[in-house]
Order: sequence, then structure tokens, then C-alpha cells
Amino acid sequence: MSVLNITAKAAAPLSQMKTQALVVLMPERKSLGAPMKALDKFLGGTVSQNATYGGFSPTIGATCWLPGAGAVHRVLLVGCGDVNERTVASDKKLAEALSRALLSCAATNAIIWTEGISQKVRRPEQLIEQLALQLTLSHYQYSQTLNHRRKPARSLRRVMITPAKLCSPAMAKRAVAAGTATGQGANLTRELVNLPGNICTPRYLAGEARKLARRHTNLSVSILDERKMAELGMHSLLSVGNGSEQPSRLITMKYQGASAKSRPYCLVGKGITFDTGGISLKPGAKMDEMKFDMGGAASVFGTIHAAALLKLPINIVGVVAAAENMPSGRATKPGDVVTSLSGKTIEILNTDAEGRLVLCDALTYVSKFSPEEVVDIATLTGAIIVSLGQEATGIFSNDDHLADSLLEAGIRTHDRGWRFPIWEEYHRQLESPFADLANIGTGGAGSITAACFLAQFAEDYKWAHLDIAGTAFKSSPKGATGRPVPMLVDYLRERSEQR
Repeated sequence: MSVLNITAKAAAPLSQMKTQALVVLMPERKSLGAPMKALDKFLGGTVSQNATYGGFSPTIGATCWLPGAGAVHRVLLVGCGDVNERTVASDKKLAEALSRALLSCAATNAIIWTEGISQKVRRPEQLIEQLALQLTLSHYQYSQTLNHRRKPARSLRRVMITPAKLCSPAMAKRAVAAGTATGQGANLTRELVNLPGNICTPRYLAGEARKLARRHTNLSVSILDERKMAELGMHSLLSVGNGSEQPSRLITMKYQGASAKSRPYCLVGKGITFDTGGISLKPGAKMDEMKFDMGGAASVFGTIHAAALLKLPINIVGVVAAAENMPSGRATKPGDVVTSLSGKTIEILNTDAEGRLVLCDALTYVSKFSPEEVVDIATLTGAIIVSLGQEATGIFSNDDHLADSLLEAGIRTHDRGWRFPIWEEYHRQLESPFADLANIGTGGAGSITAACFLAQFAEDYKWAHLDIAGTAFKSSPKGATGRPVPMLVDYLRERSEQR
């Protein structure tokens, strides 16, 4: 994947500026301020003419191209609305519109000029971070399996954001670094999720983990194959891949940004590289989208990549439970009973409720690292889409502080979540006469009972579960979103700042 180079530097005077595209952030004001008047004069009055007669209104996300002057080839006006009423949502909307317009032109370099915004703007780092994040996300294009219909490469290569009087150069550089790293992590997640199931197998994910470790010197990887998992007693995880020709894998990525004695934050990802439902076969319509069922695993890859780019001063352990769920003569059957790594037995009433079967062994496995906190991420239930649609990630937790931290990280990044209960009354649905628990509930609240199942394997530490079935990908246009990488990266950044 090509990477967009984004920097934060002071702007040269307009008369000395050289760029193929000058992006001007225009606030909603009755009259132009001094910097905008200077720009209007430099461009021969076209800014004021368009604002007055050309129909351009600087509402949030409005865009308008103007001819340039001198060594400035073209000018893009981007509306900011009332800068004193900014929110993360409005900053994201502005940044998305700017990115779309800029990447649709043929410019190879651009300058984002912020001189027209008041120096009293609140949270300027939030705006700069969103600009860097959305530019990076917009720069991504899937191309790996495209040959005859391959999209032309993005023209844009370099973008400079001028902090002007918004904030200090150091703050601007930190914001750009955070937005760019988060975007690159999310793009890695998107690439893995978008790959077809015949390429992105459990073994492929293991290879990608090793590749990531070669890129970052403070990242190490270990892989458990099926024989090693069987020796440990991970029969719940192994039961999911019984019907597949693709061997399952448990992938562990350790990022060390602090001393070896510091307890790590653990991320656990569901990595079902393709989900037919097994013997409990899914309907054929949209089954191709089940290549997306490893979105949780991919978000672990993307979050760790971003954390390593940011050099966060904490330790992180990422565990990916990877398997392919297929029907065959060897496949697990409804009614089968398996023994998990924890020793608890599970009656598998539905083989399409397989994500929780791989996650429960992974959640038991991470206890060996004495984690500070554990967050699992999974495209776990269709029921969460009924509850929340594609707007919010479902959050479940046995710890209020951890749940609140994830919710707040989602608000700060506009990668939002919503918390659900996991009360004892829901746990009762999982009772089985033939095993310690069943893998599905007997009533409604499917997302909650799935979380309750996982909670029974995460009783020894602070734990949260993110159900991303509605947020990890879209059906139209079809493709991965990179969520919840922004939420997770922000959560880890906040934890690292507390140390």
C-alpha cells in the first residue's frame, strides 16, 4: 500500500508559496478576516467574489475550486462553518470533504492553509488529527486482486498542514503523527479484511504477523499450530476448524514499549477467515461477505501497527484466534460437546455461533500474560446490527472504568460505541443439561448472551468485548471500514498518558 506523506510546518508567505493545490479552510463569517483578505488580494479578489456571487457558502464540508496565482496552481476552498461550535463530528465531516476533493484532482502535493481560522479555536489538535486521519484513510485503494481493472495510483504524495496560530508546531506534529498512524493502522485492517478467503487464510494471517514484526523492532511474534493447541487443551478453538482443509492458528504479537515488568494491555481478535456457518449452514445470499468475519483479528493487527508507529510507552499483547469454518465429514456437529482450555465443557448447539468458541480459548490463554486489561474484538452477532445498525459498536464489560474509557475514546474519535448489560439473568440462557454451558442462548438478546458466554472465560481480569459486526464493513459500497482501530488506538494512547 502506498503511504501519503503528511507533515506540519509553518507556511511561507503567499507570494513565496509553491504548491499544486492550496487548501484554504474558510470559517463562516460576515466579513473576511485579515489573513483571508490577504489571500483574496493575492488571488485577485476571487475569494470574495465567489463568497458573494459564486454561490459558495462556507458551511461545513462545502468545497469550491479556484484558479491559483504565482506558483500556486489551484486553490480549494473548504467550508468550516462556525469554528466556535466545532465537534468531532463536524471536524470529521470537514476532513472527509477536503480529502475527497483533494484526492480527486491530479495534484501530487498540497498545502492545507489554516491562517483564516481564529487562533482562539478550541481543541485545534483535534482538527489537525482528523485532517491527517481522513487524508490517510481516503488515500487507501484496494488493488491486490485487480489486474485488468486496476485503479490508477493516487496522484497525491505529499500534504503539508500549516498550524499557523492554531497551536504550537510541536502540538501540530503530534496531532499529525497520531492521525497518520491511526489511519495507516486502519488501512492495514481494511486490506486484510478486504482480501478474499482463498488468500487470507489462518496461515496467511500468521505470515502477515511475522511481516509486521520484521517492520517493527520492538514487536515479536509467536504462532501456535493445531498440534500445540491440542496439547494445551484448546479444543473449543480447534472444533471450529475441524471441517476445513485450512489449519487453525493462534497468533500472538507482543509489542514492548515499556519495561518487561510492566503488565500489558491485551487485544484479542476473532479471526474467522471465512464463515460458512459450518453444519449450521448460512443462507447463500451475501455469504461472500463472510470473508469479513476476521475483522476483529484485522483490527488487532492495525491497532498494534499504529501503536508501534507512535512508539506508545506501554506493553501490548495482541492475540488472534484464526480458523476457517467449513462443513465436511469432519466438521463439528450441533449437539457435540467440547472441552475448552479453561476446562469448562461447551455444548455446541449452533456451529454458526463459532466466533465465541475461538475467542473463549484465546481469552483463557491471555491470562498467562497477567494483563492490565483485556479487550476482545469480534464480528460476533448479526443481532448487534439489529440493535445499533452500522453506526455504533456494541460494548460489553465487567469493569465500569474500562467500559467508560472505550466509550470516551469512541467519542473523541467519532468511532462511537454503545454499552449493553451482561446481567446474571442473561447468563441463565446458556445453561445446558449436557455441558457446563451452551454456545447459544435460549431466548432473545443474542448479542448480550454471546457476550455473557465470553464473560465466563474472562472472570480473572478487567475485560471488555466489542461487537463490530455492524461497523467493521459495509455492504454498499462493499468494503472494510477500518473500525474500531481509531477507538482502540485512542484508548491505548490515553492509557499510555496515564503512566
